[in-house]
Amino acid sequence: MNKSDFICSFLTENKIDFEKFSHETVSSIEECRKIEDIIGAEICKNLLLRNTPGTVYYLLSMKGDKAFVTRDISKKLGVSRLSFVSAEEMEKLVDTTPGSLGIMSLLFDKDKKIRFAADKDLIENEFFCCHAGINNRTLKLRTKDVFEKLLPLIGVNAEIIEI
Repeated sequence: MNKSDFICSFLTENKIDFEKFSHETVSSIEECRKIEDIIGAEICKNLLLRNTPGTVYYLLSMKGDKAFVTRDISKKLGVSRLSFVSAEEMEKLVDTTPGSLGIMSLLFDKDKKIRFAADKDLIENEFFCCHAGINNRTLKLRTKDVFEKLLPLIGVNAEIIEI
């Protein structure tokens, strides 16, 4: 079973409603804009971050039109010197390649090393859209279901910050 099918099966088995959209491969939030018009909802920007010693990891989901300012995000999360995780480390941690990262990647965090942080404005949207393990499929879920069903189910607490 491929990763996308696994994710969809996981959601279905756990009674989390979603819509799945197949589309051309997208590698940036700018390319996602075309997909947003098709699905009728905003796709969030996802960044995998770590502190310098590699002892603290964060998946940060934020609105795509917002700028990521390392200093500000580090301060809000109480972690000094956050930087981007390398492609190799991302693949090792969550079996995901750059451009395909999303909240569903947390399903593959076997060691539960990654914390999750979300932009306050993002969680005010009705829908939460993310890749289905690969960047040519997007899932549209109710934001409420992500925070009240999915995250508790996989044992992840969300840290909500204002970006």
